[in-house]
Formats: sequence, C-alpha cells, structure tokens
Amino acid sequence: MLSNAVLPERRTSIFASYSLIGSLLGAVGCLFASAPEILARITPVPPNRALQGMFLAYAFLGALAFVIYRQLKSPEEATASGPATGPLGPSRRIVFTLAALFSLDSFGGGFFVQSLLALWLFDHFGLSLTAAGSLFFWSGLLSALSYPVAVRLARRIGLVNTMVFTHLPSNVCLMLVPFAPTLGIAIALLLIRSTLSQMDVPARTSYVMAVVTPPERPAAASITSAPRSIAGAASPILAGYLLGLSSFGWPLVIGGGLNSLYDLLLLFMFRKVRPPEEHALADLRYRQSSPEQASILR
Repeated sequence: MLSNAVLPERRTSIFASYSLIGSLLGAVGCLFASAPEILARITPVPPNRALQGMFLAYAFLGALAFVIYRQLKSPEEATASGPATGPLGPSRRIVFTLAALFSLDSFGGGFFVQSLLALWLFDHFGLSLTAAGSLFFWSGLLSALSYPVAVRLARRIGLVNTMVFTHLPSNVCLMLVPFAPTLGIAIALLLIRSTLSQMDVPARTSYVMAVVTPPERPAAASITSAPRSIAGAASPILAGYLLGLSSFGWPLVIGGGLNSLYDLLLLFMFRKVRPPEEHALADLRYRQSSPEQASILR
C-alpha cells in the first residue's frame, strides 16, 4: 500500500517514517516492562496478577490495531503495462532468492530475541527487569533515530550497500557481547548495535518493492515475509536449549554469525541488482560529472 501511494524517489523515505513511528512507540512500550514490578511494590496486587494484567493490555492494543487497520483505504492498484503473468512473473527468481536470504537473517535474529537477551543478561550480570526495560527503551530509541540516516545513506551508496554496511558491524558488536567483562561494556556494545542494526529495515522493504513490478508487489511482500516469520520462530527453541547447557552467550555468537553470513551473501548476489531510481540517479551523476569523474563512475 505504501509503495503504490508514493513516487519511487520517496519510497525509502516513507518506509523509514513508518518504521520510525513504530520504533518510537515500541521503545516507550519497553518502559512499561517494569510496570508489574512497580505495581507490586506500591499496591497489594500480587506480582503474578500484575504480569497477567500486562498480557491483557497487550491483547487490547492488538485489538485496537486491528480496528485501525480496518479503517485504512487501499490506494488504487497499479496496473500492469503488459499482459497479466500471475502473482509473480518476471521477478520470481529474485523474490524467492531474497526470501531465502531474509529467512536466514530472521533465523539468526531469533537467537537473540529480546526475551532471551533479557534472560541471558539476568543470568550473566544480574540485570533486573526494570533495568532491562530501560535498556530496550534506549535501544529502540537509537534504532528509531537511525532510520532517517538510512535514507540519506541509501541515496548516496544504494539500498543494498546500506543494508550490508550497517548491518555487518552491528553483528560484530553482538558477537562481542558474550566476551564483555562487565555489564557496562556489554550494554555499550548492545547500544552501538542498536544504532546500526535496524538501518536495513526500511532499505530492505524498499528494495523488495523496487526490484519487482507494481502488480507483483503484494505477492513479493507476502513471499518475502512469511518464510522470514517462520524461520524466526524456530531459532529461539535452539537458543533456549543452548542457554540451558551453558551460561556463555552462544546464542549471541551464533546469531551474529548467521546474520553476518546473510550480509555477505546479499552483497555478493545483489550488489549489481539496482532499483530503477538508482540507475536514474547514477545516469544523472554521470552526465553532470567531469571527464575524470565519469571514468571512475564507469
């Protein structure tokens, strides 16, 4: 819906705004992770009852989101310039390859979902629930502030390069966390990671919508999202098993390694598959460049 509602030049920017709003509100929500603990201290409500209340609040917000989505009006569906080719036509190979890569990334990310990360920090450093909520608040805030930066980077170096060259350093920071000697260093690494790790989110979504034809966009969004969700649901089981075997943060090392592999494969396989607007921008820079610059651009 968003891709069909804006010009190609603004697609990455609109996805960044979409992610920015969601991350800011998600960061605020992280602060409420300490609400049951605080409520149990200042009221006679038992801690378990307070936690159950949080689940009810979460369910209410989900129902509210459903109502809001129902009010949305879809923009006019883009019409194909040629004959209909089914849900996926000329972009079938690209979409399925991207779906496989995104599934690898999601599988790696499932090794350090917030709940498991909070559990490891509690076991390893004794981090409290309130402190974990504050950590995830600042992580979400830094991630949100990185989205506008991702838009500027994408305009200069392209969507694929933005995805890879921001995501790869964040994975290195993650893999270093289990080796941190103190809680302060571990938190610093996690915050640095948060500043970089989510820049690929608007770039990734924009890239998928850019490399397929408009009639293929709903199918491409579905095919690249559904396997990603399934893959991300499988790895926490393995991560929990590893945490039960050892107090060392093996899930962080393995998850960061898998995400790094995804980055390298994405760069190798798609560095030359560029969206139309990037080709247009490159042509414009070429025409405006000096002979020496033109030889470099070629």
